[in-house]
Amino acid sequence: MSQTPEPQLATPGANSYTTFAAGQDYRHELSIKRSRFITVLRRVEDETAARELVAELRREFYDARHHCSAFVIGPDRGVQRSNDDGEPSGTAGTPMLEALLKRETRAASETGAGSDGTADLSDVCAVVVRYFGGILLGAGGLVRAYSESVSSAINAAPLVRRNRLRLFTVAVPHAQAGRLENDLRSSGYVMTGNTYDAENTHVGLAMADDTDVIVAAVERLAALTAGSARLSVVGTDWVDSPR
Repeated sequence: MSQTPEPQLATPGANSYTTFAAGQDYRHELSIKRSRFITVLRRVEDETAARELVAELRREFYDARHHCSAFVIGPDRGVQRSNDDGEPSGTAGTPMLEALLKRETRAASETGAGSDGTADLSDVCAVVVRYFGGILLGAGGLVRAYSESVSSAINAAPLVRRNRLRLFTVAVPHAQAGRLENDLRSSGYVMTGNTYDAENTHVGLAMADDTDVIVAAVERLAALTAGSARLSVVGTDWVDSPR
């Protein structure tokens, strides 16, 4: 008998999103009517890391008049913050945040016919350091300057897909483990290593945390083992992949 899938196999919430490649900051500078707008982008995991970036740049650019910031955090982009840092209300932090939120990371041509482009950039912080050049830009000019500064910086930053994988093990007798592992690998599953006990090999595998993908794996496993083996949930993990 084949295994009956649970009603809800996938973890709730977004199972993928776009972020910056890890390991470095991305900088871009614009000069608008003698004012310098220096944008720094960093991938961050939480609010503490985002605020640390702001603090670092306050120390580095200690003589600048403004250190405006915006950040978006979480697979579902549940944390969104912005700060004008002395600029007129709504002219800096808000347009910076909008530039992050509205950034199209996949065009409609990539997401299927009849669909809109995807905006799912997250786990990112943007700080724009402004050195005032003596010429007032006005509210509209500031909004455009801060928005353009962040958008231009994103253009220069490499983006990656962050995918949530569901981790499983399958317990099979030792004599069957090698063939099952080869069959699963040839079917495109990511093998994560095996553990052993007296009777069984626990074959580890990972797949997209998506109900359709998991149901297909259940059916494939049933076919390979005549319904004798079952997927056991281990947990989840987030991994980066090229866009």
